[in-house]
Amino acid sequence: MLTGTATAAQDRQQHQQPHEPGAAALPGKQLTGYWQNFVNGATPLRVADVPDAYDVIALAFAEADPARPGAVTFGVDPGLSNALGGYTDADLAADIAAKKAAGTSVVLSIGGERGNVDFSSPAAVSNFVDSFAAIAGEYGIQGLDVDLEHGFDVGNVASAIRQLRERLGEDFLLTMAPQTLDVQPGGTYLRLIDQVADLVTVVHTQYYNSGSMNGCHGQVVHQGSVDFITAQACILLEHLRPEQVSLGLPASPSAAGSGYVAPDVVTAALDCLTRGQRCGSYVPAQPVPGLSGVMTWSVNWDVADGRSFSGPVRAHLDSLG
Repeated sequence: MLTGTATAAQDRQQHQQPHEPGAAALPGKQLTGYWQNFVNGATPLRVADVPDAYDVIALAFAEADPARPGAVTFGVDPGLSNALGGYTDADLAADIAAKKAAGTSVVLSIGGERGNVDFSSPAAVSNFVDSFAAIAGEYGIQGLDVDLEHGFDVGNVASAIRQLRERLGEDFLLTMAPQTLDVQPGGTYLRLIDQVADLVTVVHTQYYNSGSMNGCHGQVVHQGSVDFITAQACILLEHLRPEQVSLGLPASPSAAGSGYVAPDVVTAALDCLTRGQRCGSYVPAQPVPGLSGVMTWSVNWDVADGRSFSGPVRAHLDSLG
């Protein structure tokens, strides 16, 4: 039986416009959170315990298969299983099925700070597609999150994405979490985005662990400010539709080495981009009400911090309609 909060999540699915392409599963204003399949200082969680405030769960992370270049593996981390008093792959698959039944979408992330996947050859691409598709079938995963942070072959990753779309069908979800440098003009992710823009569900740039960057208005913007978020989001908006662009921020000061901002800064950036209100020095020439939403690293850090991120951000997203 669904709880009251799960019903609220379903209500959001029913009353908000879905994204295109392949986005029957996503609401118009979404909150995405990464679920940690490992143990650190954050709260260990079963997928079943991810708060219903989240519309999309990105499972972090698939692991590179040392036996097959390009291939990935996935299953419950033994350390996490122990921390939870026993959590099996079957438990995880059942939790994913229940979340999907309640209206939440689930994607599997590749990469991260310490991980990588070999996309150096067509053979590696084939291994990746075969292994990822098998994992998606086993766990009921709906798509791919690209969080590669150590460089990659743009053409081969684009090929892998298109092949996965063919395997998984029209409801395939494609999300990306580039670092800020990689979505500056000419950046690796910007080149990838241009090759697969027709398949992108949403890109949520990591506006943290960055330092200063160039904004679309020709000025340098500094991490930790509204301008840092808004004047870089507009770069993506020159390549993607508003509903394909989301804002990625840490859930708590402990979640990232630098770049944490209070939820009020996040909501101000949302208002600036969607309404032209609460801006810093950068004011968009034209508001984009269709902006997708917010991503956070991570659900576990959010829960450890008493849901101080997801609470106000979820409420604000709902107010944008």
